[in-house]
Amino acid sequence: MAAPASNALAAFERRLRRRNPILGEASEGAIWAPSEVTLHVRVPATSANLGPGFDALGLALALYNDVEASEADSVSVTVEGEGAGNLPVGADNIVARGVRLAFEAAGRSFKGVELRCTNRIPLARGLGSSAAAWVGGLVAGDALSGGSLARDELLALAARAEGHPDNVCAALLGGLTVSAAAADGRITAIALPVPDDLAWVVLVPTIISASTAETRAVLPASVSHVDAVFNVQRVALLLAGLQARRNDALDAALDDRLHQPYRRALFPWMQSVADAARRSGALGCVLSGAGPSLLALVAGDGAAVGRAMEAALRAAGVEGRARAYAVDTAGATVVGGRR
Repeated sequence: MAAPASNALAAFERRLRRRNPILGEASEGAIWAPSEVTLHVRVPATSANLGPGFDALGLALALYNDVEASEADSVSVTVEGEGAGNLPVGADNIVARGVRLAFEAAGRSFKGVELRCTNRIPLARGLGSSAAAWVGGLVAGDALSGGSLARDELLALAARAEGHPDNVCAALLGGLTVSAAAADGRITAIALPVPDDLAWVVLVPTIISASTAETRAVLPASVSHVDAVFNVQRVALLLAGLQARRNDALDAALDDRLHQPYRRALFPWMQSVADAARRSGALGCVLSGAGPSLLALVAGDGAAVGRAMEAALRAAGVEGRARAYAVDTAGATVVGGRR
């Protein structure tokens, strides 16, 4: 039986003050959020693959979308920032769909939600904007519906909605995540620490990429045993190199034969920009997710590498902006709430 409203609200507000309150195991008793409570959820951008870790590795970056959510009798969405004027503002909005999905998974009836989305993650640029939308909606929906979903349930729901686990696991857990999907949809994911003296420089071209489905369409249905072994070696070396702080191993470790060689046809400037990044001191440079953004790993502040990447892209006839980001270590977080 639900606690009286005042007790429930007090308990709920205590949960809001904790980091990642909904990402651990389910609470012993469901805490029903009164409809007058507005939650504030923050979700990081993510970069998937990191070269050899196709559909397995994800990295959370300190660039965030914010979602404010409260229960309502219908669905309404206000979008500010990236996607304003273009993204759906009704029930077909991905954040709203994530809220509904969480309610349904918790066994609660869904009437509606009022959402205010402040988007800073660029759309269709390989930085996990759709994963952030699904995760933001699921985290908000779980909190509003009582916080009864365990972490593994949220991971499975997000991966099923997104279609692959790499971005959503990093968005939920933070850090560098390694994930695998079982045949029954269960997701196993581990978040690893990343050396804090490394900068991750993201170059975002002004062009809008083809959809993830289209960038996957250029990939072959099968690869050779030699190429599979090549990537297994590199992804193992990448994880070991980061944990051992062996920067000298990272350039070789970021190489790939499973997706980047095929996607270069979509981004003909990719190789010249990556070469410019390395000449300016980057430890390696890879496609971020399905592109078109590029991700360079730098020991230091990354400013010189960013300028070199911008110049190389401009020489190819495309404008873009590079910026260095720290790694987000918290993942999706309920950062506050108000009545």
